Order: sequence, then C-alpha cells, then structure tokens
Amino acid sequence: MLDQEKPLWMPSEEEQRNAPLYRFIEWCETRHGVDFPDYDAFHLWSTSERGTFWSDLWDFCEVKGERGETALVNGDDMLEARFFPDARLNFAENLLVHSDRQGEALIFRGEDKAHDSWTWARLASEVSRLQQAFRDMGIGEGDRVAAMMPNMPETIACMLAAASLGAIWSSCSPDFGEQGVLDRFGQIEPKLFIACDGYWYNGKRQDVSAKLKAVAAKLGAQVIVVPYAGPEDGDAATLAVSVDGARVYLDVVNAYADKPLEFTRLPFSHPLYILFSSGTTGIPKCIVHSAGGTLLQHLKEHRFHCSIEPGERLFYFTTCGWMMWNWLVSGLAVGATLCLFDGSPFAPSGNVLFDYAAEERFAVFGTSAKYIDAVRKSGIVPKESHDLSALRLMTSTGSPLSPEGFSFVYEAIKGDIHLASISGGTDIVSCFVLGNPLKPVWKGEIQGPGLGLAVDVWDEEGRPVRGEKGELVCTRAFPSMPLMFWNDPDKAKYRAAYFERFDNIWCHGDFAEWTSHGGLIIHGRSDATLNPGGVRIGTAEIYNQVEQMEEVAEAICIGQDWQDDVRVVLFVRLADGRALDEDLAKAIRNRIRSGASPRHVPAKIIQVADIPRTKSGKIVELAVRDIVHGRQVRNKEALANPDALSLFENLAELEH
Repeated sequence: MLDQEKPLWMPSEEEQRNAPLYRFIEWCETRHGVDFPDYDAFHLWSTSERGTFWSDLWDFCEVKGERGETALVNGDDMLEARFFPDARLNFAENLLVHSDRQGEALIFRGEDKAHDSWTWARLASEVSRLQQAFRDMGIGEGDRVAAMMPNMPETIACMLAAASLGAIWSSCSPDFGEQGVLDRFGQIEPKLFIACDGYWYNGKRQDVSAKLKAVAAKLGAQVIVVPYAGPEDGDAATLAVSVDGARVYLDVVNAYADKPLEFTRLPFSHPLYILFSSGTTGIPKCIVHSAGGTLLQHLKEHRFHCSIEPGERLFYFTTCGWMMWNWLVSGLAVGATLCLFDGSPFAPSGNVLFDYAAEERFAVFGTSAKYIDAVRKSGIVPKESHDLSALRLMTSTGSPLSPEGFSFVYEAIKGDIHLASISGGTDIVSCFVLGNPLKPVWKGEIQGPGLGLAVDVWDEEGRPVRGEKGELVCTRAFPSMPLMFWNDPDKAKYRAAYFERFDNIWCHGDFAEWTSHGGLIIHGRSDATLNPGGVRIGTAEIYNQVEQMEEVAEAICIGQDWQDDVRVVLFVRLADGRALDEDLAKAIRNRIRSGASPRHVPAKIIQVADIPRTKSGKIVELAVRDIVHGRQVRNKEALANPDALSLFENLAELEH
C-alpha cells in the first residue's frame, strides 16, 4: 500500500528547473525586478497584477498578433472587464504557427477500423484548400459553422479553416440524436453544416444517414459530407446526393490548389467557439467563447501547467461534443503532435488506449475519472504489459478522481508519473484548478488553482473558508470567461448562471474544499449537494467509498424530499452476476459509514440496471432527482442512454 503520509509524486529539482513554468517565473522576475520565492507567491502576483501577468504570458509564448498597449479595462467588474481591447489576432494563425515543422501534426485511430496521420505540411495544405472553399461558400466573420463529426483530422482542419476567416465553430459528436443536434445547432443557425457519413463504435458501423438528412433539412444550411465509416447501403457520394445541395468533403478540397494561408486578424474578444451546457434540465445554453481568451488560457495550461514541449505526443480521450476536444486542439499552438481517437475505449479490448500510448509514445495521456475507475475494475495492469516510458503526465477530469483512483494510477499504470486531476468546464473552456509541475501530488487532491485565476472557497455567507466545504468561486475577472450566451442580449441568463449567488463574484457551482497542502478537493456539483438534516454532503464523498467495492460497477446518489427533510438515496449498478441482497446493502452502508461519515449513509439503496449519463460520460444526478420527484426531464436528447431514466420512475421502494 502507498504511504498516505507522503506525496504520491514529487518533481525532482532537475524536473522543476526544466519545466517551462519555472523558466517563465524566472523570466518574469528578470523583467520586473521582483522575486517570487515559490509558486504560491507567483500565483498571488498573477491574480493581483492580471494585466501585467497576461501581457507577460502573451510575450513569453510569442503570440502572433498585435497586443496593443492596454491589457485590461474595468478589471474590478466581472461582467464589464475587457482584456486586450486594442489587440488583433487570429486563433488559427496561432495554431498553425508551427506549420514548417517536420513530422506529424495529427495521428488518428478510429478503434481498430481506421488509422491515419497528417504531417504539419498536409494540415496546412488542407486548411488552405478549405479556407478557399469556405470563402467561396460565403463563410465570413461571425458566420456559424456547425459540425456533427468524430474526433478525426478532417474535423480539426475544418475548424481551423473556419477560424481563419473569423467564423464561429460549434461541434457535437455523431452519436447525438436528431433532436439533440437540433436543440444545439438550431439555436445558432449555422451557414454551413459538416457531418460524417457514419462512425464506428464498439466495433460496429453506426449509420447516421437518416439523421443527417433530417438535421440538414431542418437547419437549411449548406452541407459537406465527410467520408468515414459510410452508410450500410452506399458511400458518402451517394449520401450527399440524397441531401439537397450537399457536397462530398474530398470534392470540396480537391477543387482548390494549395496556396499560402491568409489569416484575418480580429479583436481579442471576437467569438471563436459556441459550446453547449449539458442540457439535462432544459434546452442547452449556447456559451460563446472568445478567440483571445481561449488562446491565452490554453497556452497557459499547456505550456505551464502541463509542460508540453514542441514535438511531444498529446492525447485526450474526448469526443467533439466535450470541451476537452477544444482544449486538445489548442495543443497545436505549442507544437505538440495531437493523438486523436474516436470510438469506444474498450473496443476491441480494454488495452486499446494503452496500446496506442505505447506505440505512439504519448507524453501526455488525458482521460476521465470514470475511465480510470473502469480500467481499475477490469483488472488491467498497464505497467506490466505496456512500455509507457515516454509517458510523464496523466490528467483526469469529467468528475472528481477518487483517492483510490490516484492510488491505482501509481500502482498499476506508472509509478513515476505526474498525475493531475483537473477541473473547470464548458463554462470557461478550460480549468479553474489543475496540475502543477513544481509541486507534489497528494492522494485525492487537485494540486491547486491555475495562474491568473483568483480561485477561492466561500461559505453560504460569502466568507472564505479553509478546511471546510463551500462554493468554488473566482473573485476576479479572467480572459476565458464567456463573452455571452447566444440569444441572451441583456445577459440575463449569463448573470443567472454565475453571478446570482454572490455579487460580482463567479460562482461555479462546485462544492469544494482547500486542503492543508494548498490543494483542492472537489466534492461534486453544489446544485446536486445533499442536505439531510441541514448538513451539506457532496455526492463525490459517497462515490469515493461505494465505487471502491468490486461488487459495484457504478452508482448515482440523490436527495429525495421526504417528511419535511431530505433523505439520501443511493442507486447502484452492480457487477455482472451480482444482486443487491441484505448482506451487500449492509456492506455498502458500513463502507460509507467508516469511509465518509454516518451522515453520508443512504436511507435507501436500490439496484438499477443502468445509470443515465451525458454524451461525455457524466452521470446526471439532477435528471434522476427530477424523475424521482415526478418532474419532467425536458431534454432527454442530451443523454447517451435516455431510456435509463425510466428505471427511476414510480419506484415502490421510495414510497415508504
């Protein structure tokens, strides 16, 4: 067993000195004639001198564009603050700045069905041809380009071509249902709709032809069909013919000769992406992010928090419907080779991603806490079966990584690795809290806040707290705050989402706690926080105990209104062949009582066959709570398995 009195990982002095973050701190010290004795002092400076900090980051990272003289105006007003109001840049230009590099820019695997790789030269050429095509299709500044695509090279090329012209990109994965796609793209009225002709999942071809036709007809946009898995009864050309006015991707690209790229430099706050909230409590919110804010925030996270160097292999297991895709793509700006994967991470076996990591020599392996837990329960021990000598950083997000998940990574994946649990979200297209190459990793803890982000934990009265749970807040404006919500001209929805709880303070909706090491623990979403007897309990604290048990495959916990109070109800999906009997229920309660507290012990434990989750794999506590209380879930299309909701309706066990 690991010694919990010691950190799981500690960077050596040499590793610290070689980290880009260390070099950046020294550079800032020299530039300003100041001394930062440690990271915490530098972080404090980065939040108190935000204009200077973000200007330094721009210069150190050699951002392409004109920075202007002013870094920040209205900095004390979260809703009115503006970073670099005079700056001009183009997001795509900054991601393609390494186009003269030799070697691969993109490597792709679609399960075991598709393999591809693109050099930097090919990526630039493809973007050049698409740029010409899009311009001839009338795509320009502010136009929306929407994509229902797998995580493949063509998707990235299309995004870069759109961004090069100042168009706004939005994407989802092809497993979304017809209404789920329309709930998102129907709101933003794209001028161009790009879709694959099919995709692979769990070894099987998934035909999207009927969905593509229906969505295209209702959007009324120009359409490009990208060949990938193909429909059962034809090919992309056949499918394109059946969609009014559609063109096949290869025909579009091949109609143009390669020529030097042209980049439209636009204001720092020009819209770049529209991302969507999960939409499980209503139609998804359309969150608009700026080109400048996204670029600076991602450069900071890739260079300084992840230490990514040009030529390193960067992988994140994500779909195009999750913000981690946008985060991954920005790795091009630091010269990383992006390793893309689409499909099931367990097809054809649970080793598929570790095979990929070993063969391509990933430096960074990004994934979700749920994936790490699934690997743990599968019995796979990658460090015994795979050469992961190139792997130096593993990141985990999507939900809190349990202490046992931390231990598993060091015991079964690699003993000498920087493990960074990270947390932020679609709302900021980045992280509030994440890894730090200069600090140790402690079991169950996120290492700390990101540079330039004044993160804190507040109680219900708006007072900072230490050593107890509270709301995760950010007390000062930062560049990657959303520009706005689409179709929210007076910012009423925007204010309601983040600023209703505390005046002029971003309240993120996470239940968090500072640790004695200066790190943080995320205890789950605060809007799903349990409140039995008036005591606030984070659901993650219960999951951390229950999901350690081999009998439990997965769990979801809610608070049920009961007799003028709230009682804790735990639903469990058990391992194959297991049934919930009195002995197992008792073992679950004992585990929670001893590992968390008596207050965490559920009043009811109920076995279910499945647990509803979003397309990105997040369990949906609020949707289950609504079903249990007889309330309608208005946007089931946001779920990967909406039929699972019926398992929670009218349960006799919850009537007494």
